[in-house]
Amino acid sequence: MCVLVLGGIRSGKSRWAEAALAAAAPEPRPLRYLATGPDPGGDADWAARVATHRQRREARWFTVETTDVATHLRTDPVPTLVDDIGAWLTAAMDRAQAWTGGSVADEVDHLVDAVAGYRAPLALVSPEVGLTVVPATAAGRRFADELGALNQRLAAVSDRVVLVVAGQPVTVKEPA
Repeated sequence: MCVLVLGGIRSGKSRWAEAALAAAAPEPRPLRYLATGPDPGGDADWAARVATHRQRREARWFTVETTDVATHLRTDPVPTLVDDIGAWLTAAMDRAQAWTGGSVADEVDHLVDAVAGYRAPLALVSPEVGLTVVPATAAGRRFADELGALNQRLAAVSDRVVLVVAGQPVTVKEPA
């Protein structure tokens, strides 16, 4: 079962996805959290947000900080939450120089294929285009275009899609 969880910034999408994945994989099964965000470095606010996420999860969660999500999904079928797809896309665009014309098509294809083939409970957290801060620049528009297309592809291969608004889930797609 794969669920794509969409929402705006601070909408509660990560918390909802954590609870949904934990319910789909009863104890004592371990749960993997693939954190795709940047290292907090000297950013105290970012470090506090990361710490808050970790503190609210029960002990059976283990965290892997990576942007190589496809490899992890292909090699280790444990219940997994990927948080978040927007940060993954940012890193992929950096690697491909997609901000100035490079292509992330191959990396997106690899990710979508890995998600489609995953055989354990999976939750993907992604910002929904239009509900996130996107600057009015060429690079910002490119990111919005890429994220919108990626979210659509992930929704197509997901069993369920949920939009979280103010902490409340709204089902967009149910399992067939």
